Amino acid sequence: MKMYQVDAFTQQLFKGNPAAVLVVEAWPDQALMQSIAFENNLSETAFVKKLDDENYAIRWFSPMDEVAFCGHATLASAFVLFRNYTQATTLQFHVKDLGIFIVTQAEGGKILMNFPIRRAEKLSEYPAILDEALSKPFKAVYANPQAYIVQYESVQDVLDEQPDLVKLKKLGKMRTAITSSTLDVAITASDSIEYDCVSRYFAPAIGIDEDPVTGSIHTAIVPLWADQLNKTELIAYQASKRGGVLYSRLLENDRIEIAGYAVLYMQSEIEVHAL
Repeated sequence: MKMYQVDAFTQQLFKGNPAAVLVVEAWPDQALMQSIAFENNLSETAFVKKLDDENYAIRWFSPMDEVAFCGHATLASAFVLFRNYTQATTLQFHVKDLGIFIVTQAEGGKILMNFPIRRAEKLSEYPAILDEALSKPFKAVYANPQAYIVQYESVQDVLDEQPDLVKLKKLGKMRTAITSSTLDVAITASDSIEYDCVSRYFAPAIGIDEDPVTGSIHTAIVPLWADQLNKTELIAYQASKRGGVLYSRLLENDRIEIAGYAVLYMQSEIEVHAL
């Protein structure tokens, strides 16, 4: 079974967010897919099943569990398909519960991804452990079905934050009225000269202390800042140690375009016949 490892949301190797991608003819056993993701120990491993040259089903696994949506592994998967598997320049990813993701290969290697917006609602109340887990002052707390989004006073506070991951893990295991699933935590601010917004993302409850670059949560972060900044096109930066840039544009019909680059790090062969 061939596997690719791709650095997403970057044009430079060893930056962005690494994801593993496997293109399969049929879904492997669920336990095998989870074991592969656990062995890879990347924030996500994507499995892509071909329907035809322009249509593919996609699933994503963290080291701990299958996840509902992953932006950077979608970008990595599109990069692999455009490079190795299809002559098409536009693909449709079929996603359980979220419908169709349209992905286009643009000039210069940029990949454009058309996602549904997953807006975050401002919360008047939130778990007290969130205050305990974060050390910097913040202005507001929002939430969508994926994460709490905490608006900080300054980008410097976002950069300097050293959250209590034990408490964030405990928070991540608490179910909420917003969603039947658990919630991760994103922190964000917008006083950067170079970028419209800067964020970081923590998901220790699913085995990811800090995610390098999180495309999926920007379907909520970008609309939030678009409203506050009165803009429809934003450049976002995720300020992990690896870092990554997301080029975003609000579209009609409650959709958002999130675009970025990717580079291939490795391709390998998994010896699944030995299992």
